Amino acid sequence: MFLRNTHGDHNTALLPADAAALGPAAAASVERYLGHRPNHAPTPLHSLPSLSRHLGVASIHVKDEGHRLGLGSFKALGGAYAVARLVLDEASMRLGRTVDIGELQTPEVRAIAATMTFACATDGNHGRSVAQGVQLVGARSVISVHSGVSAGRIAAIARFGAEIVHVEGTYDDSVAQAARVATDNGWTIVSDTAWEGYEQIPALVMQGYTALVREALHQLPALPTHVFVQCGVGGVAAAVAAHLALVLGDLRPVFIVVDPARAACMFEAARAGQPVKIPHGEPTVMAMLECYAPSPLAWRILSRVADAFMTVEDEDAVAVMNRLGRPEAGDPAIVAGESGGAGLAGLIRALADPSAKAVLGLNGQSRIFVINTEGATDPQRYRELVGMAPEDVASHRTETSI
Repeated sequence: MFLRNTHGDHNTALLPADAAALGPAAAASVERYLGHRPNHAPTPLHSLPSLSRHLGVASIHVKDEGHRLGLGSFKALGGAYAVARLVLDEASMRLGRTVDIGELQTPEVRAIAATMTFACATDGNHGRSVAQGVQLVGARSVISVHSGVSAGRIAAIARFGAEIVHVEGTYDDSVAQAARVATDNGWTIVSDTAWEGYEQIPALVMQGYTALVREALHQLPALPTHVFVQCGVGGVAAAVAAHLALVLGDLRPVFIVVDPARAACMFEAARAGQPVKIPHGEPTVMAMLECYAPSPLAWRILSRVADAFMTVEDEDAVAVMNRLGRPEAGDPAIVAGESGGAGLAGLIRALADPSAKAVLGLNGQSRIFVINTEGATDPQRYRELVGMAPEDVASHRTETSI
């Protein structure tokens, strides 16, 4: 399904708070934080010349977040960053002075962090980021996982010392449960989705994601004309769209939000003109995008700066996993998890739809930017869907990275 955004246009301004949270100054703050992470390095940007020729566009570039901070997902940028900022804020309050990011590992600040407990709900990757961030600062984490989170992803979270709470139902059920438990116990909830009265922390999580856009703009040989980004509750899509709009202004690309057809909560928000909760049906293979209620904060942003909303089927996502893992000659091999290639799947589906192609202005001069939002964060599931282990994909690599 494809839907043009009728709620905003290129002249629709973001609210001042959203512009401040996701603009250049905010991204520079994230970059400074990352400079204190010992294993930080910009993730690679891959060019896909063969696939570009096959699809009839000028270029396709993929930002590969499967290499981010040892966690294999763009989510590494969000939860851990929010935790660090919250610890610094608490330390500043208790010490009566501004505490800088460079002091995060001092005994004085770590003693304060040790008194703090952070909680969240997760499909897998966000919880892993929060747990890692909490371990880095010396605090405590309690992570709620719903029944659809795989054992492999739960184990990856637990490795960072997190306490795991199992919740029956969907991601949205686990969000509600985590918020209740955190409120009852006086813990800090670090959610990547917002609700009424709770926006500051999700905005910090989204702010962390601006780092990947900042990197990409330095890496790209030319500004993209079109950007396809996958959407769960909407955090990364909104962060990318907002940062591009704020930095590039009139030069910003056409921005398309891509939902799984089986969990198309942002698509349905666009159709209704407001956030809506959709019924829970058959689970989608795109497990990291399986959300049934969009973040109101993300909707507020995307309603202003996204150009279109669309959906892709499960088979589209699996086909892209295989296409990236076994690329055409001249393209690099890329390990994309179940949700990682959904943006690229959106491009392929849009090109096959004459109406969508015309509305978006896709043609032989189009320069496409997409994000591989996750690598094989569940290696066993990757083997099932691609037919080979993630480490075996390396044998197919013929790098054309920037």
